[in-house]
Amino acid sequence: MITFYKNSNSGLIKTEIREPKSWIMIECPTETEKKYLIDELKIPEAFYNDIEDIDERPRIELEDGWYLIIIRTPFKTGDENLPYNTAPLGLIFKDDIFVSICFHKNEVLNDFVLYTDRKNIKIIDSFDLVLKLLLSTSIWFLKYLKQINILIKSAESNLEKSIRNEDLQILLQIEKCLVYFITSLKGNDILFHRIKNIKNFNETFDPELIEDVQIEIRQAQETTNIYSDILSGMMDAYASVISNNLNIIMKRLTSISIILMIPTLIASLYGMNVPNLFEKNLFGFWYILIICFGFSILGVLFFRKKKFF
Repeated sequence: MITFYKNSNSGLIKTEIREPKSWIMIECPTETEKKYLIDELKIPEAFYNDIEDIDERPRIELEDGWYLIIIRTPFKTGDENLPYNTAPLGLIFKDDIFVSICFHKNEVLNDFVLYTDRKNIKIIDSFDLVLKLLLSTSIWFLKYLKQINILIKSAESNLEKSIRNEDLQILLQIEKCLVYFITSLKGNDILFHRIKNIKNFNETFDPELIEDVQIEIRQAQETTNIYSDILSGMMDAYASVISNNLNIIMKRLTSISIILMIPTLIASLYGMNVPNLFEKNLFGFWYILIICFGFSILGVLFFRKKKFF
């Protein structure tokens, strides 16, 4: 899907056709849109292919006057096995052409357009737009982290009632999402410092915008690391609880087996075809039964004293 936006004093305005210095937003591009980018706009095909790779890392390149900047953006996958992931957002610009390409639907770009309209934010140049998109991306990382924190608390609440495999699987999936977030934020942070140090443009950067981007990226990184550490500690704790519960169950079963073995042993001894004290006694059976019962009671009291029950 291709959408055109032009800059104005009241934010970004959607247009039907491409105008000079407009923003061409492409989401989940088709073959027709790919031909438009490569054949009409003359964008290097290698740039397009790099953005298509889901594992492409954040970086900045310059080729024939074209700038390629790749940012990792978060998005909801709609998959229960991996609820959140990150995808490359490619920003390609030269002269009055600015193109953003993303092969996965995300909320970052549309929310950014609405935000510029709501706050009457004006885009100065291409690098200013890149920095603002980087800022918006970091904010969305924080938004998704809040949602992830809710999932962690919900899974923790369920695990306090009973430890089920389903709840542990949810924590494992969340942990995987946090690993992707940590890696992507680290790459975005490195990219931000490279953009900030570009000699030809760093004098025109808005210092407040630079500071905001730096703060939001750092906050997103620290928040992700905190949630990841908490989740790792929680997983270790529940692993210890499961192991401890298994030890308790095995200890109880062993105790029960020993207690049941006592009457079995006594009955086996008196069941031999050899003379014993009660073979001619009228109440021999009841004597043996009382002995078995008595030794079993002693065994139960002993194991309770040792806290095996």
